[in-house]
Amino acid sequence: MAPLAKAGGLADVAGALVKYLHADGHDVRLFMPGYALIRREALECYPVDFLQDLSVQLGSYRYEFSVSTARLPGSSAFVYLVDCPACFARPGIYSADPDEHRRFLLLTHAAFLCCQRMAFAPQIMHFNDWHSAAGPLLLRWTYAWDRLFAASRSVLTIHNVGYQGVIGSDALPEVLPGGAAMFDPGELRAGHIGLLRTGIRYADLITTVSPTYAREIQTPAYGMGLDGELRARAEALVGVLNGVDYDDWDPRHDLVLPLHYDPGHLGNKAALKQQLMQRLALGPAGEAPLIGIVSRLVAQKGFDLLFDPLPLLLQRHSFALVVLGSGEPPYEDFFAALAREYPTRVHFHRGYSDELAHWIEAASDMFLMPSRYEPCGLNQMYSLRYGSVPIVRRTGGLADSVIPFAARTGIGTGIVFDDYSAAAAAAAIEQALELHLQRDAWDRLVRNGMAQDFSWGRQIGRYVQLYQRLAAV
Repeated sequence: MAPLAKAGGLADVAGALVKYLHADGHDVRLFMPGYALIRREALECYPVDFLQDLSVQLGSYRYEFSVSTARLPGSSAFVYLVDCPACFARPGIYSADPDEHRRFLLLTHAAFLCCQRMAFAPQIMHFNDWHSAAGPLLLRWTYAWDRLFAASRSVLTIHNVGYQGVIGSDALPEVLPGGAAMFDPGELRAGHIGLLRTGIRYADLITTVSPTYAREIQTPAYGMGLDGELRARAEALVGVLNGVDYDDWDPRHDLVLPLHYDPGHLGNKAALKQQLMQRLALGPAGEAPLIGIVSRLVAQKGFDLLFDPLPLLLQRHSFALVVLGSGEPPYEDFFAALAREYPTRVHFHRGYSDELAHWIEAASDMFLMPSRYEPCGLNQMYSLRYGSVPIVRRTGGLADSVIPFAARTGIGTGIVFDDYSAAAAAAAIEQALELHLQRDAWDRLVRNGMAQDFSWGRQIGRYVQLYQRLAAV
């Protein structure tokens, strides 16, 4: 959950939901692992006296845990940290360790046990991704005896269907002792259990992070083997586009930036571009556009489409490129090689820097996201607010948040391409570079984007409607 621990968009959604639901008057209690990387010295964190020295039995494994609490930064809402060194005293958020599934089974059980100790009867229990996807099943089976949860309904949000929590069927006693009949028989025969598949089967409501992605994952092309399960639950599947927390991402008051701007003061954006290019030892900014990328460098993000055309585009056109991210070696190696070949035009920062991410959004003229698939995406929405024109492929949340620009009518907010091909990606970049030369059209495009509102204040109402509909059942 951002800002305490973040590996992707799930953290932003969790943090925003707690913040805005609490501000709207709802009683929200969020449980997350007490990861070692959380900077507790920056929090007023203290142990909950009646949530100490608890235990969970997962098959033959017994785990001891205690719970601390702190206020979410920027909110008066409380967050509950599940402290279990055996599970969470590790350098990162996720791991490839053989007990990875037990780490998050512990978290899920801890949420139920804490509700019992608190005498808190939740109307809605909201679980996220495979990590807590066993929750809907536990609600129906393991904790069904407790009248505290008699009226509780479960919501499962799929942030990325590609990560499914598939484990060996020998772990069945750790997930649900004596509950083999509750799992997909085909999977059991094949010797494994899919935790996300199980959550899809038993959740009262399934949400995902954009309307287009909700449709896409019901097809073989995007469902990653779960499309049949999702089609069977189509009436319970809803796509809600993620929102943006403009408290953190808005060029009018961005705490990272030395200069601020809005559609009426775009000169400061040009000045920030000049400062960033000087800082990164890129060539004189002048009129040449700066293209930004902030991303995990993985196959999902579509950067293989750039392998052939991007070097050619750098030869044919005058523009600079700044890339921030890390991930799989082929993509890291590609951008590193480009930076070596074009040291005054390409800068590659391997890793992640929140400070540099803000600078790239503010200083770039364009922002490139050629994703193979994109459940929601947030950077394209940040880019719109910062006047950095998104160049995106029409998929998932990118399709729901970026409107193709038509110079003839002046309508649209970005450059959008359909085909997953190097030629289509190259054509979209060239379209943006050519449009950048048409100053009136470009100015209209930038201002269109900056006028968009993807605030959580707008999106949170959709979640409240869904929660209320479920709670009334």
